[in-house]
Amino acid sequence: MSHEQYIKKEGKFEYLEKGEGHTIVVLHGLFGALSNFADVIETFSKKYRVIVPIMPLYSLPLVKTGVGSMAKYIKQFIEHKKLEDVTLLGNSLGGHIALICALDIPEKVHSMVLTGSSGLYENAFGGSFPRREDKEYLRKKIEVTFYDPKVATDELVDEVFKIVNDRNKLIRILALAKSAIRHNMAEDLEKFKMPACLIWGKNDNITPPDVAEEFHKHLPDSELHWIDKCGHAAMMEHPTEFNAILNEWLSRKV
Repeated sequence: MSHEQYIKKEGKFEYLEKGEGHTIVVLHGLFGALSNFADVIETFSKKYRVIVPIMPLYSLPLVKTGVGSMAKYIKQFIEHKKLEDVTLLGNSLGGHIALICALDIPEKVHSMVLTGSSGLYENAFGGSFPRREDKEYLRKKIEVTFYDPKVATDELVDEVFKIVNDRNKLIRILALAKSAIRHNMAEDLEKFKMPACLIWGKNDNITPPDVAEEFHKHLPDSELHWIDKCGHAAMMEHPTEFNAILNEWLSRKV
């Protein structure tokens, strides 16, 4: 289920686009590649226009690497593509970026879908990777992301291993993680007017369930949906259930 053929490049932007209809902009997290959203892209592009901008997580100067700069990049992308009335769907750091964009350009944002979103507080992936050349140690760190450790496949471990063993990428990941923790949005939540759908794993160790409760309590127009036996990346661990919740919610809101 590779979606590589749908990737386009325009100027500094690289993105996947598939399907037509109401636009869903998917924002990946720190280690999130397209593969994390394979099922979402596959399912929703049959009925909607799904766009996944590939964020410059590793290519900006270090001083410009943070949640603010990623949100700025996404706002420029929305401008570049002349998108209106979009649903922003973000996991983890992607959810945080969705929140910043929706706060800054509410006139362009129809709704938000947040899953395992940072922005309030999180147990970061660990402030450092003391044994990053040790694959088994890394595997254990990645397994914490999921309820079922089997979701941390060899492919996924290899992907993360490559990233954290590239010093330039590693320092940017740590900078992004720190900036996400510093950039707290608790004070902003009541300003959001658009509908928000929160889809959360009951067993999320990174952004635990009380983070979801907090978002739900303070976002004026939000619904909270739980997925059982599920960690931090619901769309990877329980794609069928995640898609069913999202599909039902979109069919009421769009």
